[in-house]
Amino acid sequence: MSFLGVEQSLTGRRWVGPGVEIDRASEMMAQQTGLPRSVCQVLARRGVPAMEAKGFLEPRLKDLLPDPREMKDMEPAATRFLEAVQLKQRIAVFADYDVDGGSSAALLLVWLRQMGLQATLYIPDRIDEGYGPNVPAMQELAAAHDLIICVDCGTLSHEPIAAAKGADVIVLDHHLGGETLPDCEAVVNPNRQDESGDLGYFCAAGVVFLMLVEAGRQLRKAGAKGPDLMALLDLVALATVADVAPLIGANRALVRQGLKVMGARKRPGLVALSDVSRMDSAPSTYHLGFLLGPRVNAGGRIGKADLGARLLSTDNPHEAAALAERLDELNTERRDIENAVRAAALQQAEDRGLEAPLVWAAGEGWHPGVVGIVASRLKEAANRPAVVIGFDSDEGKGSGRSVSGVDLGASIQRLAAEGLLVKGGGHKMAAGLTVMRDKLEPAMARLSELLEKQGAGQGGPADLKLDGALMPGAATVDLIDQIEQAGPFGAGAPAPRYALPDLQVRFAKKVGESHLKISLSDGMGGGVDGICFGAFDTALGPRLLEHGGARFHFAGRLEVNSWGGRQSPQLRLEDAAEA
Repeated sequence: MSFLGVEQSLTGRRWVGPGVEIDRASEMMAQQTGLPRSVCQVLARRGVPAMEAKGFLEPRLKDLLPDPREMKDMEPAATRFLEAVQLKQRIAVFADYDVDGGSSAALLLVWLRQMGLQATLYIPDRIDEGYGPNVPAMQELAAAHDLIICVDCGTLSHEPIAAAKGADVIVLDHHLGGETLPDCEAVVNPNRQDESGDLGYFCAAGVVFLMLVEAGRQLRKAGAKGPDLMALLDLVALATVADVAPLIGANRALVRQGLKVMGARKRPGLVALSDVSRMDSAPSTYHLGFLLGPRVNAGGRIGKADLGARLLSTDNPHEAAALAERLDELNTERRDIENAVRAAALQQAEDRGLEAPLVWAAGEGWHPGVVGIVASRLKEAANRPAVVIGFDSDEGKGSGRSVSGVDLGASIQRLAAEGLLVKGGGHKMAAGLTVMRDKLEPAMARLSELLEKQGAGQGGPADLKLDGALMPGAATVDLIDQIEQAGPFGAGAPAPRYALPDLQVRFAKKVGESHLKISLSDGMGGGVDGICFGAFDTALGPRLLEHGGARFHFAGRLEVNSWGGRQSPQLRLEDAAEA
């Protein structure tokens, strides 16, 4: 049964409220623990038993961080790494060009610098070299280094790693592994096929951090001391959130602690990036995912690939300020390029039909740096896995994004094994691929077939799940602070979403290209302000702007808006329906 009788909202979704079981469980938990009902609702929805509630609200690394040696090859990886440090060997770090790769590289560069070593950073150009190690780069690095550490890449790079003659190679990755592993010193990856998968939720920076934990243990055993690892958690938190790793298990503690470290403003690169992003409150997962992450990514997308990693690893405030300024400019350029590609891709996908198991689009000259973001937009619009490909002559480079329950990475890997792709891989929710023009149609048809077998394409727009209804007067800063205790919120741990029923639009204004600023009233003195990002990309913006005095039910997440030293509740509006 729909919540508040909303079968079809302005975005075409049915609203679904909490089940009776969740209500009962949260009420019982509130009685047993004395915790606020709002917090118990979140915990009950997450399946947290009452006896574990207080521990869940205070996630501690010492309780949740696994023994690094649970991962295969971890011990030899850390041993070889420390050997290079102790012998002052030449070390190169080969990283992916996204936030996870840049953060992973920065973790190693900063740690090594504190141990008195300067490592070489190498990040491939997205367009000229593509993702992951390549033969010429690995040969060049091997000629001048004793140890090459591949982070956030390398698990499928058999030939390039074999080409690194004369140097040892360690892979620290989290992408889906193949049937065989590259022949190298160590491949540490919780998503190797011979791993249990229990630790598969870590991003690459989490794997690197665990390797540094193991290195620290080996140092202590030898009577030596390594750098302070807790001070590096801001980098781990940024990567975890920006790479959309699920905020479960140890990731909750890593992100919670990492946000505290970031709030202390000790890392020049993140301080400069926060300032150009105009962050005016304590860092949150929203800031990491939507303000800082996209700017770090902008270098790898349309600029110089190593800008993000250099920013995150520098200890020079002047260099940090210059790099942050450049990344901010590139992010603005990226948005313009993305908007043009998104409009063309959406039109093409709509012409092809949004009901198939796979939604896809391909175009000449579409920038490879934005196809992943555009694929995300298509996925959200259709509630289907989506792939977007940009062609340069006969070769196309693409990126895909999936929906919950559909493993896109495994299907892409299978396509590559079947010869329909030049190469491809990734993980459940995201993947990359290279395809020749003459194989495009058969590859997409085969991918659609594989995804349909996993259940893709069986539903229309996803139901909007709500945690309950609130009147504006109940949406207070105190309530939001209580709810935040159950965080951090993000992938795998969504923030609670509430309906605010039967309200009038007191004020509505378009801001920027597609956003809506809105003020709501219950007509009896109660009200709340809201912001809806991307409102004019859907029917939401136009209808609420021209509301004609109608009353609506509104749905979204509550947040604290800090402005001019004052705090007030704000609704991050996601949907609305005629009351």
